[in-house]
Amino acid sequence: MSTSLQTRPVAGVVTAHRQTEGGGFIVRRPFPSASLEQIDPFLLLDEMGPTDYAPGKAVGAPDHPHRGFETVTYLLDGAMEHRDSTGGHGVIVPGGVQWMTAGSGVVHSEMPTTEIQLNGGRVHGFQLWVNLRAADKMIRPRYQGFGPDELATTSTAGGSTVRVVAGEVGGATGPVESTSPVTYAHVTVAPGDSIEWTPADGHTALVHVFGGTVWVNDVEVVDGQMVVLERSAGSVVVRSDAGKGTGAEVLLLGGQPLGEPIARYGPFVMNTRDEIEQAFDDYSAGRLGSIAPLDNAG
Repeated sequence: MSTSLQTRPVAGVVTAHRQTEGGGFIVRRPFPSASLEQIDPFLLLDEMGPTDYAPGKAVGAPDHPHRGFETVTYLLDGAMEHRDSTGGHGVIVPGGVQWMTAGSGVVHSEMPTTEIQLNGGRVHGFQLWVNLRAADKMIRPRYQGFGPDELATTSTAGGSTVRVVAGEVGGATGPVESTSPVTYAHVTVAPGDSIEWTPADGHTALVHVFGGTVWVNDVEVVDGQMVVLERSAGSVVVRSDAGKGTGAEVLLLGGQPLGEPIARYGPFVMNTRDEIEQAFDDYSAGRLGSIAPLDNAG
């Protein structure tokens, strides 16, 4: 495949580490880590599973608060139910996405559906945290949920598939309205094929591999590794060798750097320590609200 632009240099390759989150589920996390706190405008990327739960053993993230950023959950297997203190509610199914703008503050939960909690099943997906500008940190919370049929999908002549959640890749534009410019796409790269992505000049560009092996601008990357590209003009070419057999699965993540100070503690991300303390005070005083009981929830 010939490229339409020069390719961006690779700034580095990050290997994800494993840790426990939420109600006890294991995640694979490329960042934040001791050596890489965040990649502006992104604050966190977690791969949840794949985990096969026995009946009665499935876990999730019970009621907890957020303020000052956006949380994105993209599911590959299983089903998760979202509820929040604004009345937002939705079930995320395989290939679906939830994009929640916490803004001024929200309490939410993400739990496996009742069926999975009772009967067990496989759960696999991703959670991404996207920072908000200082001017947007106290905006009204918003919930966006889209099923797999609502995502923009395109394919290549070589058999690769691109599913776009937000932004534009390969002529397809995702349905999510992000607060600042963000690209989020899931690419299944067919053996022997390649895809080309041209992030906006100066934007952060990441390629996270979660299955198989690919070459990203001529750097070999394996399952569990993430490529960080330099913030320059140029394209990103993701290629799977024909000899690898099964192809590869990758996430493409792009975003406009905010270039602002970050004060971060637990579920709150603001610009100053005083704002973090105010967030805790507001949560403790109940000003972020609470999730209505299931019998009364919308």
